[in-house]
Amino acid sequence: QVQLQESGPGLVKPSQTLSLTCTVSDGSITTKFYYWHWIRQSPGKGLEWIAHIAYSGRTYYSPSLKSRTSIFRDTSNNQITLQLFSVTPEDTAVYYCARASGGLGYYTGYDFWGRGTLVTVSS
Repeated sequence: QVQLQESGPGLVKPSQTLSLTCTVSDGSITTKFYYWHWIRQSPGKGLEWIAHIAYSGRTYYSPSLKSRTSIFRDTSNNQITLQLFSVTPEDTAVYYCARASGGLGYYTGYDFWGRGTLVTVSS
């Protein structure tokens, strides 16, 4: 079954750019109809959806984070990368990569998750 593994720096300074990579195994990120998501959970808060990239390469962003977020993929290495610019301590969270299944232009629930990676924003 597909496996997702997040990687990235555990500590980032305020105003810097956070870059996280999700490496997908046993499944291609270009296979229909899968959608690849980044989701985070800040301490004491619920899950917050950040962005996703579809099997087609089309991208979608949370309106609240869109201005400082970029999601893209490396099909050669089967990886999804999230960049979050100008981070603040409020961006401290566990960041998850997840897959959702669906059809043309839609997806339903998440069926696979990575274990998550903790990112702390602090000087």
